[in-house]
Amino acid sequence: MRVAIVHDWLTGMRGGERVLEALLPIFDAPEIFTLIHVPGSVSPAIEAHRIHTSFINSLPGARSLYRSYLPLFPAAVERFDLSGFDLVVSSSHCVAHGARAPDGVPHLCYCHTPMRYVWDQYSPYFGPGRASAPVRMLMPPIAGWLRRWDVETTNRVHTFIANSEHVRTRIARYWRRDASVIYPPVDHSRFHAAEKRDAYYLIVSALVPYKRIDIAVDAFNRLGRRLVIVGDGPELMRLQNRAEANILFRGQLPDEEVAQLMSRARAFVLPGEEDFGIAAVEAQAAGAPVVALARGGALETVVGTLAGEDPPPGATGVLFAEPTADSLAEAVEWFERLRFDRAVLRCNAQRFAPERFEREMRAAIDRVLAA
Repeated sequence: MRVAIVHDWLTGMRGGERVLEALLPIFDAPEIFTLIHVPGSVSPAIEAHRIHTSFINSLPGARSLYRSYLPLFPAAVERFDLSGFDLVVSSSHCVAHGARAPDGVPHLCYCHTPMRYVWDQYSPYFGPGRASAPVRMLMPPIAGWLRRWDVETTNRVHTFIANSEHVRTRIARYWRRDASVIYPPVDHSRFHAAEKRDAYYLIVSALVPYKRIDIAVDAFNRLGRRLVIVGDGPELMRLQNRAEANILFRGQLPDEEVAQLMSRARAFVLPGEEDFGIAAVEAQAAGAPVVALARGGALETVVGTLAGEDPPPGATGVLFAEPTADSLAEAVEWFERLRFDRAVLRCNAQRFAPERFEREMRAAIDRVLAA
């Protein structure tokens, strides 16, 4: 059976790419279709497959400024020639679900989120202070058109799988489609807890607006605690200009270095509303508790309570109620009064083992093919 996997872009190893990496071994020699591919930016397991790119890959500056070509993404994904394939699987957080499967060929979409830039995260990307005046003037009609396209193209998908109950709710709200839930895989065997924790807090994230790293920067500026931020993205310079000397930006790091940082961190910080939040689960596998916003996927991956309240049995972190620096700072101070069991943290992370993901995905694929 020939299988095409459509993934939005390959420019770094983030949560979506971890899922893609776990999808590939399920099939026999699947081929990957993606808007942009920066060779060497993803794991050897992904790079080993045949990768097809769109016309956007050849446009000026596309490999670093690809987000600027957002209005062209629908046309690019629709031009992929998927004839001759027996199954199409899309791994979508932007436009991959809009790929056109040939008539009679099933299309299964593993959805990380509906296109956040034009739905609930429009303001963090295109609001005042986030985008230039010309972009803010042009985006409303473009965003309206993208929303219509986003909804209409869900008819090209036979089955949706959401990466969390939170995303399942968003799929129902924006697309009026039902979805089952299969949590992403987290390879907990890559992580080990150090005997002694260091004093720093850790963030591992793409530096993009919806991640709300600015909240963490403001909170740790105020607290004076050490904060290490791993990741890159368009928000980097703005965040660096905002940060005090106690905040260190490490850029993109190899997986081994990230695992070491997690193993020694005092806690992992998740300041934004995540669709799922693979990095937070990885941190728990490395014995690091999580301080997270009490919204989105964190409510499914972190066992915690709000600042000021006693932790529940099996606690793996502390939650903060509002996406503000004050709320996060209060949670950090409350976290420092508590103690967490490393064995409990690792046990919680093991709920999301790769073996479970593969088993549940194989069953979902069998159901799609049978139908």
